[in-house]
Order: sequence, then structure tokens, then C-alpha cells
Amino acid sequence: MPRAAVNARPTFEAPVLTAVLDVDRTRALNDILRRSLSGGLLMLTAGVIALGRECRQTILDAMAASDDSTPDNDPRGEHDLGALEVAGERVFFKIDDYDRAMTGHSPDPADSSSTTRMLTVMLAGEY
Repeated sequence: MPRAAVNARPTFEAPVLTAVLDVDRTRALNDILRRSLSGGLLMLTAGVIALGRECRQTILDAMAASDDSTPDNDPRGEHDLGALEVAGERVFFKIDDYDRAMTGHSPDPADSSSTTRMLTVMLAGEY
């Protein structure tokens, strides 16, 4: 049986990134979902639902009009999260990109044919 060389260093091969993710396209798709509630799923938490229909609509309208993304609150530039003050409530929203089966992350959030977007709206106290 051959002996392993002393002081031999293991070699590791890093996976090669084969797809360049299109942040501009991802941002546009996220904005469509946030503004029009089309192109994905909407999840409202129990606290948001309990506020009633009129307040929920006010929150959704404020979220659609929100456009205050900065490098501080949106470091990846994907417009995938935000915080609002609506009707005396602190509200968070977050867009997650899942694969079509919703079993893991999307392989390419810029590709709507391989991505299911979910917009979650919650009260800050529910975080």
C-alpha cells in the first residue's frame, strides 16, 4: 500500500459561479409585487389581519407608494424589505425569493419562471 506524502497539502476546488444574478431585474420584479401585488404571493400576519380591512388597505397603499430605498436600508439594491409607520403602527415588509416548489431559495431571483416571490407584511411587534 503506498504511503501518503508527509506534509502533503490537500487541494480544494471551489465551485464556479456560473450565473450572474441580475439585480436590476430582481429589483423590478420586487417593485411590481410590492406596488401591484402581482407576480407573487402575499402573506399577512395575524396582527396585520386583526387591524381590519380598512387599515390593511392603508398599509398596502403605503407600501406600494414607498420608495425610500438607500444603500443603508437596501444594501443589495433589490428593494426586498422595508419599514413603514402607518396608522400608528410600525409595519415591516419583506420579499423572499423561493424556487418554484417553495422548498428552498430561488436559483435565480431575476428569472420569474424559476422563482416564486412571497411578500410578507407584519407588525414590528410580531418580528
